[in-house]
Formats: sequence, structure tokens, C-alpha cells
Amino acid sequence: MVSIEASSPALARAEGLIREIPDYPQPGILFRDITPLLADAEALRATSEALIAPFAGQFDVIAGIEARGFLLASAAAIVAGTGMVPVRKAGKLPQPAVTIDYALEYGTATIEMHADLEPGTRVLVIDDVLATGGTVAATLEMLEHLGYPVCGTSVLFEIEGLGGREKVDDHPLHTVFRNDH
Repeated sequence: MVSIEASSPALARAEGLIREIPDYPQPGILFRDITPLLADAEALRATSEALIAPFAGQFDVIAGIEARGFLLASAAAIVAGTGMVPVRKAGKLPQPAVTIDYALEYGTATIEMHADLEPGTRVLVIDDVLATGGTVAATLEMLEHLGYPVCGTSVLFEIEGLGGREKVDDHPLHTVFRNDH
């Protein structure tokens, strides 16, 4: 794995590929569309490397949060040489091991995960955005309940001022890009 500097031209270019779409999925929400970033091989590799760099050697598997977190976690897992496990929305798994309800920025949701990993498997959590922190906090709680130590959480970007960072508690948090709006 090649470590990428936060100020690298490839990473700066990757950040420039993220589109902001106002009032989606509902009025007042500013959606970050990462589709152009995902379509660009250099940008995807740069962000994958940046997502895992602070946690190199500390995790055995990456947990990706549905849905865009799946894409980022899968790419990061390939770069890291590890596997990836999905954290799914309710009703998407044939045998959920744990189901947790949580609050979103604009509603409520439920996530599930299978208990397929060996006890003690060290997990890095990856998602696209940290906003209010409900999804990440629920994921951390679920992983710990299943007996999987969490080495940290890595997100593509954080929307500061929405309280998400506080919900991660004492788990290390890495943000590739920061947004204050």
C-alpha cells in the first residue's frame, strides 16, 4: 500500500470531483455526489489510500456502511489487502445478527449485520459522510456488541457543526475532506 499525503494533487483533484446538490433528498439538505470521484480511477485510488492510511496495520477487515460506504470500503479493502463486510439497511440480509435503530439528519433508520467474522476481528469502519453521526454510532455499537474491536472510523468528509464527531465517542476518527456547511 502506498501512503498518500493529504495535500497530494491526486487527492485535491478527487475532492474537486465531488458535486454539491442542494435540496436533495429533501429541502434543506446539501447532498455530496461522489459519482464523478468513483468514476475516476486515480481519484478513487487516492481517496481509498487516504481513508485507510492512519489505520495501517491496525485492522483485519473493513466494514462499509450502506450504500456509498460499500463502494468506498470495497475499494479501500482492495488497496489494504483485506476483506470487506457490509453494514446493511433493515430487511436486506437473510439472517441479521444484530439490528439497531438510530436517528438520521432527516428521519430514522435501522441497520443490520451478520456475525460472520471470528471473535476479536479488528474492524475499520468506512462511510462516505459523517453528519449527525447516527449511522456511524449505531455501527460502532453493533460491532462492539458482536465482539469485534473497532480500530477507528474513516469518512470521506465530515459536515462540521452537526454533532457527528461527538457521537463517535472515544473511537479514533479520520476525515479525508472537511466541510463546514
